[in-house]
Amino acid sequence: MEQVLTAAMVASAAGGELVAGDPAAVVSGFSIDSRTLVPGDLFFAIRGERFDGHAFLSDAVDRGASGVIISDATSAGGLPSATLVILVADTVAGLQSLARYIRRESGAKVTAITGSAGKTTTKETAAAFLERRYSVVRNRGNLNNHIGLPLSLLELRHNPEMAVLELGMNGVGEISTLVRIAEPDVRVWTNVGPAHLEFFGSIEAIADAKAEILERARPADVLVVNADDPLVMARARRFAGRVVTFGLSDAAGVRASDVHDLGLEGIEATVHTPEGAISLRTPILGRPNLANVLAAMAVALQFSIPLSEIVSAAASLRPMHHRGEVHRLARGVTVIDDSYNSNPVALEQALQILGSQQKVTRRIAIVGEMLELGDASIAWHERCGRAAAAAHVNGLVTVGGEAARALGRAAAAAGVTATDVTHVSTSREAADVAARLVTSGDVVLVKGSRGTRTEVVVERLRQEFG
Repeated sequence: MEQVLTAAMVASAAGGELVAGDPAAVVSGFSIDSRTLVPGDLFFAIRGERFDGHAFLSDAVDRGASGVIISDATSAGGLPSATLVILVADTVAGLQSLARYIRRESGAKVTAITGSAGKTTTKETAAAFLERRYSVVRNRGNLNNHIGLPLSLLELRHNPEMAVLELGMNGVGEISTLVRIAEPDVRVWTNVGPAHLEFFGSIEAIADAKAEILERARPADVLVVNADDPLVMARARRFAGRVVTFGLSDAAGVRASDVHDLGLEGIEATVHTPEGAISLRTPILGRPNLANVLAAMAVALQFSIPLSEIVSAAASLRPMHHRGEVHRLARGVTVIDDSYNSNPVALEQALQILGSQQKVTRRIAIVGEMLELGDASIAWHERCGRAAAAAHVNGLVTVGGEAARALGRAAAAAGVTATDVTHVSTSREAADVAARLVTSGDVVLVKGSRGTRTEVVVERLRQEFG
């Protein structure tokens, strides 16, 4: 049965006071964006870097909001008298408190996932496995920060049996805050890598920040961790609950052996678990994604999903939009669309997949600059340039600033023919280059950080070879 929330209950759970409106009024939903709210929603007036939700109270009510949650007592003047008005000290803190209350009242089992790479794929895969037996909610889109996660937890008022949520971070203390709000029963730590290195200074510091996933554990809680990542394993020892491992090493509790890369058809392996061994085949590309599938299997096994059902679900997985999607276009052109985001480890892995492709005319990589790498940016880009050479690319287009140029120079120094390396400043320019460069039988990898918008290259190629 769905949770019934009255205005008085919401005010109390958010740590605030109902200063106007009927305490018994039932609240049907919540929004932080007046443009997308559904009539009947309560509107949280969130203060951000660029916008203050208090400036949109009238707009929210005009669009059907039943009430507003504010931290500025003077901002609600002029609203209709029937409007619910809840006053809190801080609207973000109020949102978080309400989310934690709803999480506790729901009784749902919560799985929370963090890591430098693979969070979203692991989340979606774990949810797909759990949906074989349970009703499941998950973060929508990229709602994984101090505002997005609480918004996702509010969905637990509909009383699903399970929630699978990813936890993102840009700084120290952020994962700790999210763990405090979500109170996960199962925690998953996929890996540690140089994503957001600019904000931390070292990979060890990133590992320490990610290790906040271990906090506030109860004896019955479960930690699912990557046995092949020494930075993860060194910190997992202090977890207060039970530890379950996954990976390719013999020490992993959920382990893959006899791994066969099937190119753009996916990957297959034998998976060994405490419930027995089973053959698995999935269309998700590459060994890093196999590790994500293993992590998701470990989660599903905690909730007694049969191995046969897990393997059946794995066979029907599909990459998320711009995350390893394979587009087979006219004239034998194949595009690997991995343009959602990028970091050095993920780019190296994508280049390995490109390099493994056989019986193609050429291997072409269109690579956007990787952001948030700080002082180490040039060095990481040069390393990826050498990885491009190792993948035997026949054409390389780099997109962005000096770091992207450095990637191209390193590739040329490592063996890519200099005339096969092109640098452009924007993805719009890269799309024009790609339209001229790509020809029949080519396989094209497109990858870049979101800030470089390399997805426009994919769109152009799909138009040209659609």
